[in-house]
Amino acid sequence: MNVSSIVVQVLPKYVDEVVEELKKSDLCDYHLHDKEKGKIIITIEGEDVSEEIGKLKKIQTFPHVISAEMMMSYSEDELEREKEKIEMKDPVPAMLNDPNIKAEDIVYQGDLRKKDL
Repeated sequence: MNVSSIVVQVLPKYVDEVVEELKKSDLCDYHLHDKEKGKIIITIEGEDVSEEIGKLKKIQTFPHVISAEMMMSYSEDELEREKEKIEMKDPVPAMLNDPNIKAEDIVYQGDLRKKDL
């Protein structure tokens, strides 16, 4: 399952009308809007990116919509793949579990900012 946030841009005078159309559609969930700026925040869900893109394209064709752009996306499948990568690695290097090595003898030679997980 994928979930993405969308910012819909309209002229301020059309915000209420477009919000109502979005709420009536089965394409998205309405969350909030800024009437002065003409921005509306919604989320869409889909089994995959193709389904989400299809919904986004339909929203882009609504009357008075200037633009509708994906801002953030969450993919359950991607999350699971990344979790598997992390879980496959031993989080604690073997030398840190070795009772024969003293802590003061361990010298860190890396750079945490460039650490590859």
